[in-house]
Amino acid sequence: MPAGIAEIARAVNGGELSAVEVVADYLARAEATQPAINAFTHIDYEHASRAAAEVDARVARGGGGGRLAGVPIAVKDLIDHAGRPNTAGTSLPPPIPQESATVITRLEGAGAVIIGRTGLHEYAFGFSSENHWFGAVRNPWDTSLSPGGSSGGSAAAVAAGAAVAALGTDTGGSVRVPAAICGIVGLKVTHGRVPLTGVFPLAPSLDTVGPLTRTVEDAASVYLIIAGHDPADPWSAPQPVVTPQGSASLRQLTLGIPHPWVDLPQTGDVADGFASIRKALTDRGAKLIDLDLPDLVPASTLEDSVYPEVAAVHNDRWQHHPESYGPDVAQRMAEAFDTDPIRYVRAQEWRARIRHVAQAALESCDALMTPTVAANRKPIGDELIDVAGKMVSFRPQLSRFTALVNHTGMPALALPLQRAGKPPPSVQLIGRRWEEHRLLEIGLALEDAGLSRCNAPHGSQD
Repeated sequence: MPAGIAEIARAVNGGELSAVEVVADYLARAEATQPAINAFTHIDYEHASRAAAEVDARVARGGGGGRLAGVPIAVKDLIDHAGRPNTAGTSLPPPIPQESATVITRLEGAGAVIIGRTGLHEYAFGFSSENHWFGAVRNPWDTSLSPGGSSGGSAAAVAAGAAVAALGTDTGGSVRVPAAICGIVGLKVTHGRVPLTGVFPLAPSLDTVGPLTRTVEDAASVYLIIAGHDPADPWSAPQPVVTPQGSASLRQLTLGIPHPWVDLPQTGDVADGFASIRKALTDRGAKLIDLDLPDLVPASTLEDSVYPEVAAVHNDRWQHHPESYGPDVAQRMAEAFDTDPIRYVRAQEWRARIRHVAQAALESCDALMTPTVAANRKPIGDELIDVAGKMVSFRPQLSRFTALVNHTGMPALALPLQRAGKPPPSVQLIGRRWEEHRLLEIGLALEDAGLSRCNAPHGSQD
C-alpha cells in the first residue's frame, strides 16, 4: 500500500488501486489499533466505504478522483460532518449536523474519504486527551503515556498508521503538542487562514484548524485543500494561498533563536534535541542568530486573554448543565467564569505587544525556532511530571512553546527530529503571518537533509 497522500491519490486516479481497497485497509487498521490506542470516538465503516466507492466511480467515468483521491483522513470530533454526531468529547447528547464544516466539504470535494472521528480533550479544553467520558486516548509509542491534546486522537491515529492524515484544532497548541508527543508533523496555520465554519469553538479569536501527518509533503497537501477564504466565517481572511515551491536552501536560511524563551526549563532529552538540531543546521550552512526578546515569553496574562472567550462560548451550557462537565474541565471552566474584566483588558494589551515583538523579530530571519514542548512524556493519570529535577504541573510544560504563538496569530510547524527517543524530540518553526508556504519549504528541507523524520511507532504504511 502506498505510504503518502500523493502516492495514494496517483494510484487511485491511475486505476492501479481502488479507493475502496485503500479505505478498507485503513478501516481495518483503525479497528485493530482501537482497543490499545482509543484514537477514535467513531469509526465510520458504512459512510467511508460508500464515499470510497463514489471516488472510484468518478475515476471510472474519466473525471478523476481529485487531488486527494481515496486518501483516508480522520477528523477531530468537534468538526461537523453531515449526518454524524458531533460529540466535542462531552457527555451531552451530541447534535447531528445537517451540513458539513467547510474543511470537510473541501476535503471530500478533493476526493478524500473521512474514515472516522477522533478523540479529544473534552471541549478541546486541555492538553492530555484523557477524556472523562470516552476514556483516555493513548500514545502509540507507549500506551501508558498521553498523546497530548487536545487533538490527541487525531495525532494518535496518524502515528498508529490508522489514518494517512487527520485534522485537529489548535487554540494554544492542540495540533502541535500532540504532533510533538506522538512524533509526527503538525501545522498550526495563521489565524484566519483556514475556515472555522462548522467547528465547535474554544476561543474563536485564537482557534485554528490544521493537519497532522507523517511528512511535511502530506501536511502541505492537506493544507492547500482546506486553506482559503470562506465568507461564512467572520474570522476568515481573503488572503491568497501560496503553494510551497519545494525545499528551502539551508545555506540561504536564517533562523532566529528567541531568548530567554528557549532557555525556560525543559527535560534533558528536549534540551539535547534542540541543541542537536541547532548544531546540525549550522553544520549544513544555515545561519542561526540569537535574539534577545524578553517580552516574548509565556505570561500569566495568557489565560486571562483566553478565558473570557471560553466563558462566552459555554455560558448557556455551564449555567444549565454544570454536571455535564468532567472534573478537570469543570475546574478550568470555573476559573474561566471567574476572570476579572480588568485582567482581560490588560491581557489584550499583552497580546498586542507580543504580536508586534514577534513581527519585528521576523524581519531579521525566515522563522523563529524553539522546541515544540518542554517535556514529551506525560504518564496517563499523572498531574505532575519531572522537568529539570522538579515535579511540576504537566500543562504549562506541554504548552510552554506553543500557546504564545496563537496570541501572535502566526503560523507554526512542529517537526519530529531524527533522534533517538520514544517519542523523539520535536522542533517548532514559527513564521510570518500568511507565510505557511515558507514554513513548509523549510520543513521539507529538514526532511531532505535527514534532520526530521517520522518513524511510525505502531502499525505500518508499507
